[in-house]
Amino acid sequence: MPESRFLVYTREDCALCDEFVTELAALLPAFEVRDVDEDATARRRYGLKVPVLTCEGSVVCHGRIDRAAIERLARA
Repeated sequence: MPESRFLVYTREDCALCDEFVTELAALLPAFEVRDVDEDATARRRYGLKVPVLTCEGSVVCHGRIDRAAIERLARA
C-alpha cells in the first residue's frame, strides 16, 4: 500500500489531537498518524505545535483544522 501524502503528528493524551484526528477523518480518506514524541527531529520541529498536519513534508495546519487548505490539497 502506498504511503499517504498526509501525515498528522500528535501526542499521547492530547484531547486537541484526538479532536483534530476525528475532524480530519471526515475530510480525508487516508492519512497517517505519528506520535511526535517518538521521533526526536519531529519533536524539535513540531513538539509545541501538535497536532500538526503535513502534506508531502510541508505543514498544512496545526492546532486547528484548515478545511479550505485540506480540501484544496486533497483535490490536487
